[in-house]
Amino acid sequence: MPEGPEIRLAADAVATAIAGRPVQEVYFAFDHLRPFAAALQGERVTAVTSRSKAIITRFANGLNIYSHNQLYGQWWVRPAYDFPDTNRQLRLAIHNHTHSALLYSASEIEVLTTAELAEHPYLRKLGPELLDEAVTEAEVAARFGDGRFQRRRLTSLLLDQSFLAGMGNYLRSEVLFVASVHPSLRPIDCTPAQIQRLAAAALQLTRQSYRTKGITNDLQLVEKLKAQGVPRHDYRFWVFNRDQQPCHRCGATIHKETLGGRRCYYCPFCQAVRSEK
Repeated sequence: MPEGPEIRLAADAVATAIAGRPVQEVYFAFDHLRPFAAALQGERVTAVTSRSKAIITRFANGLNIYSHNQLYGQWWVRPAYDFPDTNRQLRLAIHNHTHSALLYSASEIEVLTTAELAEHPYLRKLGPELLDEAVTEAEVAARFGDGRFQRRRLTSLLLDQSFLAGMGNYLRSEVLFVASVHPSLRPIDCTPAQIQRLAAAALQLTRQSYRTKGITNDLQLVEKLKAQGVPRHDYRFWVFNRDQQPCHRCGATIHKETLGGRRCYYCPFCQAVRSEK
């Protein structure tokens, strides 16, 4: 499933194509949404934004299209009415005179007023948005100290959008590694120093991934590895998807565990359970 940075990049691409311009036509695949097509035709798109893993397309008349890609949804931006050759099912199309923003395979699409959007059950439950520049390290650290979250294992907590919005599976492994925290721990097991490292890593890596289109490794190391001819899949991450390969920091072999059906990667030396008290 795409994570917060990838969804924000998709929202940026859609915004570049349709924001600030009137819509020529809107197509909905779902019958219950088709009556909204006439209300949106000719309306100007005022913004395309993301919240966690949802994208919100706002229109000048106060209506908003809420979409969540779920596991298989994918946005395509194309020249106007230039549809790709794909077996995916088109769920939503927003056309203007120059571009088409096409959403394939997504099953969660709604048209909502601004008031309804504010009460949307997914959006209402979201924690602090890691890609929101107004969110601070202190605010994120406070979430780890919240009694609602302290006794939950970090590997599940970091995937919970009501805890922190925008993180997903690869960011989970990368944040734990950069913070030097073992995946088995809970916030209550961590020292204040570990909590501060977790908060800093959650913000820094999510924002870096957005800026670099998915790279969470140390950027100086990335440049060195690229100069050596190392392919992207080998320099992109610190530990994610690198099981049985040497740690970029210490050379130990990266381990992989499957937790709740999701892959988690860590370095047994850099992230060893050791006392910092």
